[in-house]
This record gives sequence, C-alpha cells and structure tokens, in this order.
Amino acid sequence: MALIKTTGTKSGIGMTSIRTRERMLVRLREQGIKDEVVLSAMGEIPRHIFIDEALSIRAYEDVSLPIGYSQTISQPYIVARMTEILRNGKQLNKVLEIGTGCGYQTAILSRVAKEVLSLERIRPLVMKARGHLRTLKCNNVKLDHADGSAGLNEYAPFDGIIVTAAASHVPQELLVQLAVGGRMIIPIGTTAQILTLIERTNNSANEYVQTKLEAVKFVPLLGGISG
Repeated sequence: MALIKTTGTKSGIGMTSIRTRERMLVRLREQGIKDEVVLSAMGEIPRHIFIDEALSIRAYEDVSLPIGYSQTISQPYIVARMTEILRNGKQLNKVLEIGTGCGYQTAILSRVAKEVLSLERIRPLVMKARGHLRTLKCNNVKLDHADGSAGLNEYAPFDGIIVTAAASHVPQELLVQLAVGGRMIIPIGTTAQILTLIERTNNSANEYVQTKLEAVKFVPLLGGISG
C-alpha cells in the first residue's frame, strides 16, 4: 500500500474563492449538517481541484459531477453527511474507504481521522487521486490500486468503513473488518439505493445493528481491478 508523500504543487489551487466555500458551508448547515469538525474540513478542502477545469464553475454546487471512467465525485452534502455519520461526534482513528475516486472524500476523511486507508479499482483514478492528495498534504492517507469489495483484512479492524459505491447487499468481508463499536456507512441497493449505517455493537463482537437513513444515488460497487 502506497503512502501519499508530499512533493510539488498543483496550479490553480486558489482559483475559487474562500467566499464560495463559505456559501457552501452555509448551505450544508441549512441541510442539517451540524458537526463543526466536518464543516471545517469541508471548508478547508478545495473541491474544484478534484474535477476537470471545464466543470470548475460548478465545483461548489450541490451536485455530483463526472470524473471520467463512468465515475463521479459525490455532491458536497452527501460527502458531509456520510462523514458526519461515520464520525458520530467522536475521534476517528483508523478508517477504511472503499472507492477513492478522485480523492475528494479521502481528503475530507484525512482531516477528521488519524489514518485513512483507501482502495480504488481503476488505476488512472488512483494516479489522479494521489496527485490531488499530495497537493493537499494529506500525509496520513495510504492509497492502493485494489479490489475494494474485499477490504483490507491485514489492516483490520477499522473504527470506520465508508463505501462510496452502491452494493447490492452488505459485503460480509467488510463486516468482519469493522471494530467492535465501529461504524460502516454504505449505499445499499440497485435501482433504489438507501444510505445505510451499520454498527458493530459493543456488547458482542458478532452483533450488528443496521439503520436505513435516506435515498441516494451512487455508481455500483464492482469487484476486480481495472488498469
């Protein structure tokens, strides 16, 4: 697994004003996001550097945007919502992310967790994400080109697992990698998808509580890797 090292810079990092991000934070608060740690991370990370320059004018709208390879960057509300649910007002230590994509959600996680391990099955996206995370000095992120549906058993257990693609069912491989007391946030469903919270309860290492939260729309979770 490759550790993100900080070298070089990316031009255009300041091309969208802080005021624009502040307006995004106002909207997120109006949408019900309350965790100030998450809001601080959302305000700090510049979303526009993760998307094509042609779409940068829409970077802070509350919409998902294409990033190539039939993948998208999630809308700011969903990124904030999933991060807030995962944190649950507590310090996150080790977090596993399934589906790095362009690295935006990864960068947000890097600001709210001590260590982030992220898996992406599409190699060109891995390369792009590494560049973005390097620019933002996300030195606590380890990113790998791998089949995320299998998780990372050698690094388990995880305090939090976040899945940024929709699964038809809860993957058993990920359940067993969740620490007792940990949380997993995952979209479940095919045509109709529901954002779902899974908690591994403290009173038994083999018990899980599943809570359906809200309707969402994600790209499907696929197995295997793509060059």
